[in-house]
Amino acid sequence: MKTTYEQMGGEPGIRALVDRFYELMDTLPEAATIRAMHPADLSESIEKLVLFLIGWSGGPPAYVSKYGHPRLRARHLPFAVDDEAAAAWVRCMGIALEERAREGHLEPAFAQSLFDSFLRIASHMRNR
Repeated sequence: MKTTYEQMGGEPGIRALVDRFYELMDTLPEAATIRAMHPADLSESIEKLVLFLIGWSGGPPAYVSKYGHPRLRARHLPFAVDDEAAAAWVRCMGIALEERAREGHLEPAFAQSLFDSFLRIASHMRNR
C-alpha cells in the first residue's frame, strides 16, 4: 500500500500542490485575509509548507530536521486566525486539491480525504 506521501506524488506532487495553493492565495480576493499574514515574497512560506507536508505525509522529515517540531498551533498564534482566515486557507487548498485530482495527479477519493484532513487542521489553527 502506498503512503500518503507516495499518493501525493512525492516531493514533486507536493510542490505542485503547494505552488498552486499559494498562487490561489495570492490572487483570490476572498484569500486577502490570509495573504496579508504572509510576507510579500512567498518563497520561504512555500518552502516551509512543502517541507511540512513532505514529513506530515510520511516522506522524509525535512521540516523537523531544519526547523524542529512543527508545533503548528503555537507557530500560528501570532496571527489572527479566525473563521474567515481558516475558511480562506481551506478554500485555496480545496481548489488546489480539486485541480490536482481533475488533472489526474490525485485520486478523487484521496483528494477528498486530504481535504478533510486539512479542514480539521485549519479548524485547529483558529485562535480568535
